[in-house]
Amino acid sequence: MDADFLIIGGGIAGVSASARLAPHGKVVLVEAEKALAHHASGRSAALYEPRYGLPPVVGLSMASGDYFRAAKDVLSPRGLLVLGRADQADQFALEAGDLGVERISLAQAQAMVPILNPDKVALAAWAEHAWDIDTDLLLQGFAKTARAHGAVYHLGAQVTAIAKIAGGWRVTAGGQDITARLLINAAGAWVDEVAKLAGVAPLGFQPNRRSMARIPAPGGHDVSKWPMIFGCGETWYAKPDAGALIVSPAEEHPMPPHDAWPDDMVLAEGLARYEEMVTEPVTRLITSWAGLRTFSPDRSLVIGRDVTTPDFVWLAGQGGYGFQTSPAASQLVADLITGAAPSLEAGLVVDLSPRRFTA
Repeated sequence: MDADFLIIGGGIAGVSASARLAPHGKVVLVEAEKALAHHASGRSAALYEPRYGLPPVVGLSMASGDYFRAAKDVLSPRGLLVLGRADQADQFALEAGDLGVERISLAQAQAMVPILNPDKVALAAWAEHAWDIDTDLLLQGFAKTARAHGAVYHLGAQVTAIAKIAGGWRVTAGGQDITARLLINAAGAWVDEVAKLAGVAPLGFQPNRRSMARIPAPGGHDVSKWPMIFGCGETWYAKPDAGALIVSPAEEHPMPPHDAWPDDMVLAEGLARYEEMVTEPVTRLITSWAGLRTFSPDRSLVIGRDVTTPDFVWLAGQGGYGFQTSPAASQLVADLITGAAPSLEAGLVVDLSPRRFTA
C-alpha cells in the first residue's frame, strides 16, 4: 500500500493529524491496538482548562479554543476549584495566579461541594474557565473528517519494521508493507521506540504513570454540577464522571512504555490525601485504572520535522494535555508538512520545534 502520509499512533494526536492531512494527500494511520485511543487518550481526565501547563502548552490550548467552541456538544461547563490547607498559603497563591482562579470563602466552596472539611480546607479559589471534553465525540469527529477525505486506518497493526527507502519510508505493520513519503510519529509513550526503529535519534521522552479511581458519589450527593477539584500542589484531584467521582493521586512515576495499571499503594495514598479534605470517607472503589503521560525533556510538546531526517515528523510529548491541545497541535503539524504559514505566533512554533534539542 502506498501513501503520502503514514501516521503511527491512533490516539488523539494521530487521529487529529489524520483529519488535518487527509485533504492534502493519501493518509494511512496504523495503530497496534484494535481500537483507537486505547492507551493515554482513552484514560484522560477529559478537561479543557486552557491555562493549565507550561507557556507553550497554554499557547496551544488557547489556540484550540475556537475549534472547541465551534464543535457542537464537545464542551460542557465544569468549572475549577482549587483547595489548600492553611500551611500551603504561599504555594496556593502561586497556583491560583497561574490558573487564573479567584479566592472564595469556604462557605462559597461548600455551596459547590458540600462535603468539604472545614477543619482542613482553609483556602479555596474558583473559576468557570474549565470545561468537560466529550473525548469520544472529539475523536470520532476527527476520524470522520479523515475518512471522508479517504484516510485509511489499520487497527491491530503493530509496527515491526521501518526502513528508509528512496523517496520516503517502508513500514511493516500488521504483516503488511506500507510505503509513504512522510512518516508522522504520534506513537505516544512509544515515540522514542518508533524513532529507534526508523534509525532516527530518540529525543528522550519519558512516560509517567498516573492512576485513577472511580468512587461512588460521596454521601449520595448529586455530583453532576460539582467542579473539577485540585488539591494544592496537584497532590490529588477529583472530577465528576457519570454520576460518580474520579479521584487521582496525580502521581508521575517514570515507567517504560507499556499498558499501564495502577499501583494499589499509590492509589491508597492519593485517596487518603483526598479524604483529608472532605467529610465523607471512601468506602469502596467502583473501578481503577492508570495511563501514561509522556513528556519531552522540557515537558512541552514536540511538533515538527526531525532535524537530521526531515521526512520523519514528530507529534509527541502531549503529557496530560493531548485532548485540549489537539486542534491547534494537529493544525500546526499539517501546516509544517504542507508548507502553509502557521496561524500560531512564530515564537510558539519555535518553542515546539524538535530543533530546540539540538546542540
